[in-house]
Amino acid sequence: MKTDPPARKDSGKEQQFSGLAVGRGIAIGTVYRHDSRYNVYVREVRIPASRIKREQARLTNAARKSSREIDLLQKKASQLPGAAREELGYLLDAYQQMLKGSRLIRGVEKRIEQDRINAEAAVLKEINLMEEAFAAMEDSYLSTRIDDIREVGNRLVRCLGKKESVAFGSLPRNAVIVSDELSPADTALLDPSQVAGLATVLGGVESHTAIMARSLALPAVVAATELTNWARNGDTLIVDGSAGYVILNPTAATLAEYRKRRAAYLRSRRLLDKLRTVPAVTQDGVAVNLQANIELPTEIDSVIKSGATGIGLLRSEFLFMNRTDLPREDEQFEVLRNVVDRMDGRPVTIRTLDIGADKLSDALGFEPGPNPSLGLRAIRFSLRHRKPFMEQLTAILRAGAYGPVRILLPMVCTVGEVREVRRILTRLAGRLRRKGVKIADPIPPLGIMIEIPGAALAADALAAEADFFAIGTNDLTQYTLAIDRSDETVAHLYNPLHPAVLRLIQFSAEAAAAAGIPVSICGEMAGDERLTPLLLGLGITELSMAAGSIPRVKKRVRALNLSAVSGRARRLTNDADSERLNAFIQEMANV
Repeated sequence: MKTDPPARKDSGKEQQFSGLAVGRGIAIGTVYRHDSRYNVYVREVRIPASRIKREQARLTNAARKSSREIDLLQKKASQLPGAAREELGYLLDAYQQMLKGSRLIRGVEKRIEQDRINAEAAVLKEINLMEEAFAAMEDSYLSTRIDDIREVGNRLVRCLGKKESVAFGSLPRNAVIVSDELSPADTALLDPSQVAGLATVLGGVESHTAIMARSLALPAVVAATELTNWARNGDTLIVDGSAGYVILNPTAATLAEYRKRRAAYLRSRRLLDKLRTVPAVTQDGVAVNLQANIELPTEIDSVIKSGATGIGLLRSEFLFMNRTDLPREDEQFEVLRNVVDRMDGRPVTIRTLDIGADKLSDALGFEPGPNPSLGLRAIRFSLRHRKPFMEQLTAILRAGAYGPVRILLPMVCTVGEVREVRRILTRLAGRLRRKGVKIADPIPPLGIMIEIPGAALAADALAAEADFFAIGTNDLTQYTLAIDRSDETVAHLYNPLHPAVLRLIQFSAEAAAAAGIPVSICGEMAGDERLTPLLLGLGITELSMAAGSIPRVKKRVRALNLSAVSGRARRLTNDADSERLNAFIQEMANV
């Protein structure tokens, strides 16, 4: 929930901009303007046939120079901490592939020959053509790929003109980067020790900038509209990454206020760090299991540091993304075994491939259908494409011999899907045992994601087939309310506290309790400490979230008397009174 900022004043003095809070904390520093785009102006020149080979050779040289620049970026990226290193590594690898015989390079070479134009103009024409083709697909993931292609294209044009790369070589002390947006390559050049925070005009909560800010633990705000129209190098800027505000040229009073807030935030972080080793137990003795969601193995250090009791959701898509071949069973086994080993006896819940919708894999040859979110994706895709699915299950079974693992199936809708996977799993386990391969014994628990309304309403039947539930509140909310939160025209209607969503959560929790199986929440609601009393009151005692959220949620758990709030939480869900619900949440926030 946003705190109130100071009142906005006229331009030329203090100005405030609201945006999306994507990196917690408060930064107070000096503006460093970064032009994220090269603002390339290219004059198209007609060339004679005799010059075609020369222009193509210029293109080849520019591609080589661009590749050498990316080499340097990859070396810098390898020094970054945690998930930032992994995130950039995949993207820069993709850039390298685009510079070596890709559709982009082949298309430019052909255009030089057919249109008889200079290489710079051919690059921009080809980029524009590819942008139009991608945009026609109306897919959020592909929109991101357009940015990547534009990034590579702009780099090629710059290298054709023999201009030097833009770099963060002259950052002022305590710099706050201000830009329209930051590309992954830009971010690779950042030195976290020099940067206080980030503020961009474009971007969303899952943009590259947001992911990198969180990975680097930098206060950050994105979607701060018009910020770059006013901010100048040397200006003082406050980035409130907890509330989603950016304040340009603050008055002395505002500056003093935010210095107090920043000091308070840092004190609270230090206090929260001390909770790492204490148990998450309510005042009346109810133990709550707090686990972490991770996308990449490099996040394990932060998981352990957070005091998480395990990994509640390991998204396995990272094994398949940004590559042209499929990971083989042995490769998957080695990666997963390493995760299990490093967790040192703490449980690891591995979600099988959730491909589809906004997540694509070149290696699987996935072609989005007319409505990817409701089409062949997740467990439906895995059951249609058995070979890669069986290889993944085999790798998990083998990794399970080295520590406790659970298998989680995404987007389950029917009991038939669970039964079919269990049959496959049992058959694979028998085959491996006969070969003398070391596997988990007994077979790992098989759980399902409750993330579509149909699964929640059939939770009692599904509970008879599954060993545990994990409620994915992000998708459950979207599908229940028919709202795509990435669509800015309806995103404001996205509300996980809608009575329909809460009733589905409650019904799923009650069905799990009646069947005697564990149930957890692994969506964003789990990491919002304001909602902890409500979720625990609905019978949820397992929460899985971003590792950085665990200390705050643990603090809330330890302050609660669960028996005092359970009855109220259930009554509020039943009568669906939003005013009483909000009052309850506010009251609990003050505990």
